[in-house]
Amino acid sequence: MSTNTVDQPIASSADRRPPRILVVDDERSMRELLAIVLRREGYEVLLAENGRAAVDLLEREPVDLLISDIKMPDLSGVDVLRAAKKIDQDILGIMITAFASTETAVEAMRLGACDYLSKPFDVDLLKMKVREKIENRQLRQENVLLKRTLGLAHQFSNIIGRSEAMLDVFKMIETVARTNSTILLTGESGTGKGLVAQAIHFNSLRREKPMVSLNCGALPETLLESELFGHMRGSFTGADTNKKGLLEVAERGTIFLDEIGELSAVMQVKLLRVLQERRFRRVGGLEELQADIRVIAATNQDLTRLIAEGRFREDLYYRINVIPLTLPPLRERREDIPLLADHFLAKYSEQMGKQIAGVSHDAMDLLVAHDWPGNIRELENVIERAVALEATPAILADSLPPNVRGDAPRVAVGPTEALPESGFDLEAHVKEIERGYIAEALKRAGGVQVKAADLLGMSFRSFRYYVKKYNLR
Repeated sequence: MSTNTVDQPIASSADRRPPRILVVDDERSMRELLAIVLRREGYEVLLAENGRAAVDLLEREPVDLLISDIKMPDLSGVDVLRAAKKIDQDILGIMITAFASTETAVEAMRLGACDYLSKPFDVDLLKMKVREKIENRQLRQENVLLKRTLGLAHQFSNIIGRSEAMLDVFKMIETVARTNSTILLTGESGTGKGLVAQAIHFNSLRREKPMVSLNCGALPETLLESELFGHMRGSFTGADTNKKGLLEVAERGTIFLDEIGELSAVMQVKLLRVLQERRFRRVGGLEELQADIRVIAATNQDLTRLIAEGRFREDLYYRINVIPLTLPPLRERREDIPLLADHFLAKYSEQMGKQIAGVSHDAMDLLVAHDWPGNIRELENVIERAVALEATPAILADSLPPNVRGDAPRVAVGPTEALPESGFDLEAHVKEIERGYIAEALKRAGGVQVKAADLLGMSFRSFRYYVKKYNLR
């Protein structure tokens, strides 16, 4: 007998149900834990105690995301995913494994999973991965992404702004969208580089063709190569079939390479060849394939500094930096904060089924005054939290986190030491302080990077970069 449980929608609308997740695990405790965590996040959850029950359920119910243990008595998680893909080729899968080897992870992802987690896993990391996958699926399903919304000039759907800085960005998008030139998007983490890439694609001559995204910092080199170029059957253990890479999937469309500064030296050379010759080969393949694609790259790093440090190829930089577009941080477009806050308020009020009419004047003053080191992503998280906590018809200042209210404990800064007569290496001194705080945060968070990043008010991606930079893993 299968254990099939459907949670009632937390926030329903006439034409949209909450995202539906199927959890498959032969351990009852793990099923129940995942159900509790995911339902609290507002998802509709189905449960199955084995692979066959999961397949039966998939044949009856539409599912957005599959979370499955890999090892189960009857069908493996990979078998369930294969069956799910036959029913809905766009379904996303997260595999859970007790075997944290790179080989296991690579095999799971090559067989169709979009991500994996090793037991025991951090609940915050699970929530973050699920949110990313659900958002990516929703973005793919919306064919009218980033079309202008009537009534607000120069708004590309989720890209909101009336400031001079953003009007310049919108004008640049309009100018470059209909070209085929390679674009390099730069800007701090959380400034909306992914949304701008989508806006460029959906306003381009390639809009009827696919846009695919690849986070260059999220996968090991071997898996990244297979994801980008594809592979031939038998080219490595677990390669049971030929697989198209993203370059083929994006044929005559657009490929978005996020965090391009994270590419290894080997992958930089291979990408350079694609950009120069517009040709590539699958892993283990001999045939040269044509790459008719538009490339949009993005980074939150200073690539010129990486070039100086010998970590990024100068010739690749000039290939991707044909049209540079820099996105302003939120602190440089403060007049857009009320617009963004209202947008996120409406979004999360609907999701949580709460009647919250607006943001109080005191709370809005605090939002506008805050410097937002995490930019739009941080603002969205703050509004989501406020909507969850608020018990009145308006967001009050008390529902904002301490750092936004100005109540957060400040790091004590001692008097500046006298500058030595001969001077000193300020950059090295700052790096030493930076490394100390990163190490201390990791220690205090028990090695959980998501929690450590939160302690320092950083995004997870930025924190991960510094951990790698200072070799603290």
